[in-house]
Amino acid sequence: MRNYLEFEKEIKNLEEKVENLKSPYGSDGISEVDTNEIKKTQNEIEKKLKETYSNLNSWQKTLVARHEDRPKAIHYIKKIFSNFTILSGDRFFGDDKSVIAGFALINNKSVLVIGQEKGEDLNSRIERNFGMMKPEGYRKCIRLMNLADKFQIPVITFIDTPGAYPGVGAEQRGQASSIANSIECCMSLRVPNISIIIGEGGSGGAIALASSNKVIMLENSIYSVISPEGCASILWRDPSKSLQAAEAMKLTAKDLLALGIIDEIIEEPLGGAHRDTETTVNEVKNSIIRNLNYFENFSKEEVYEHRKTKFLKIGRDKGFIKSSNLDHKGLSYKMPFTLKIKRHLSENKYVYLGISLAILAGIIAIFN
Repeated sequence: MRNYLEFEKEIKNLEEKVENLKSPYGSDGISEVDTNEIKKTQNEIEKKLKETYSNLNSWQKTLVARHEDRPKAIHYIKKIFSNFTILSGDRFFGDDKSVIAGFALINNKSVLVIGQEKGEDLNSRIERNFGMMKPEGYRKCIRLMNLADKFQIPVITFIDTPGAYPGVGAEQRGQASSIANSIECCMSLRVPNISIIIGEGGSGGAIALASSNKVIMLENSIYSVISPEGCASILWRDPSKSLQAAEAMKLTAKDLLALGIIDEIIEEPLGGAHRDTETTVNEVKNSIIRNLNYFENFSKEEVYEHRKTKFLKIGRDKGFIKSSNLDHKGLSYKMPFTLKIKRHLSENKYVYLGISLAILAGIIAIFN
C-alpha cells in the first residue's frame, strides 16, 4: 500500500480512481474495463505530479525526504554492490544496528560501504533506532575507515538520519567526542570518500560521515544543522513555523549546491525516489562510479588536498584558490582587491601620515 503526503491528496484520489477503473468488478457485477478513461486519468496523474513536484517548498521537500516509502540505505547497498560483507562492532562496547558497514565490490573495485539505516517497518525501525547512531556506531565507522585507509580502499557513505541519538546513555559513552573523532577521521583519510545524502542529513549525526571529497544529494533530500521543527522551536518557540524555518535554513539540494556545500545533485524520478526506486538506484550507481573514476589517478596527498581545499572554500567568496592549474593541488589565499587596499593603508598608515605632514609642511613653506 502506497503512502501519501498531505499535499498529494489530489494525486491519491486520481490513483484510487485508476485502480477502481482497472477492476472489472463494478456495482453492476462484471463490466468492461474503460481503457480510454484509464489512460486519460493516468495522464492527469502525470500532469499533477509534474505540477506538484516542480513547485515544492523547503518544508514539502523535508516531508518527501522523510517519506516512509523512500528507499533506505540497505536497498541501495543490495542493488548497487556485490559481495557485500557486513562487519560489526566497535571493539569497545557493542554493535550499533542503526549503521550498516562492510566491504563490497562495485564494477570489480573494492570499496568500504557505510549506510545509516532507518528501517523498513516498525520493528526494524525500533531495532535500527530510526537511523540515530550512538557512540559505538561512530567508533565502528572509524575503525573500518582506518582499515580502508590502510589498504587504500575508497569509502562510500549513505547518509539518512534525523541526527545522532541524544539519549543519556549515548552521552555517558561519549557521543560528542565520537562524532568529533569521526569527522577528524573522514577529513584525514588518504583515500577518496564519497557521501550520498539519500533522505535526511541531520546535524552532527550526518556531518560525522559526510566530511567527504564529494558530497552528493538526491534532489528531494535535505541537509541541515538542525531539523526545521527544532529551529522553529528555538527561534520562535513555535514548532508550527517549520516552513519559515526550512526556507531560512537553505537545507534543500538546490540551495546547498549554490552555496558550495555540496558538489552534485542526483535528479529523482517524477514524484520522488519512492515512486521509481530502480531508476533512482541506477542514477546513484552511475554517480558513484563516475566520481570514483575521477579520483582514480590521484595520489594520497592529492586526495587529501582536494578534500582540504573543498572545505576551506565553503563560506568564502572566491577567497581560496589553487596554487596550480590542477583543481586538487595546493592551497593559497587570494585577497579581494578592495580588501588589499584597506589592509595596505592600515599597515602603512604612519608612513602615509608622515608623507602627508611633509607635503603639508612644504606647501606652508612655499606660501610663507
